[in-house]
Amino acid sequence: MGRLRKKQVNRLFWVAAFIGLLLDQITKHWVVQNFTLGESVTIIPGALNFTYVLNRGAAWSICSGEGCRWILPWLSVIVSMGIAGYGLLMRIEDRWERAGWGFILAGALGNGIDRVKAGEVVDFIQAFPITRFPV
Repeated sequence: MGRLRKKQVNRLFWVAAFIGLLLDQITKHWVVQNFTLGESVTIIPGALNFTYVLNRGAAWSICSGEGCRWILPWLSVIVSMGIAGYGLLMRIEDRWERAGWGFILAGALGNGIDRVKAGEVVDFIQAFPITRFPV
């Protein structure tokens, strides 16, 4: 009998997570080194700016006060573990969904790294700036 090779489950999930985390950390480092806090550069007029801000809270600065900031690094760890567990235990059939979940894991890990290192997240992508959508 020939040797059966088990196809790696969700390989694209892990590739996307690795590449996404690498890009997350490289681009954040680039922004910190090349922008002043609050500086904004238009990439696509009316659609996309790079605006360097620091976010001590969660999405849209929710929970940015001192009273609940201690929980955000732990929340990043728990969310990352949940998504990683999903990638390990479940077979994700659609390749775009595999990649999407991998990039979501990368974002959770990248923000977790920021929170542990500095207590805040480096944000810089501002879509639809004319509507004042958060960075």
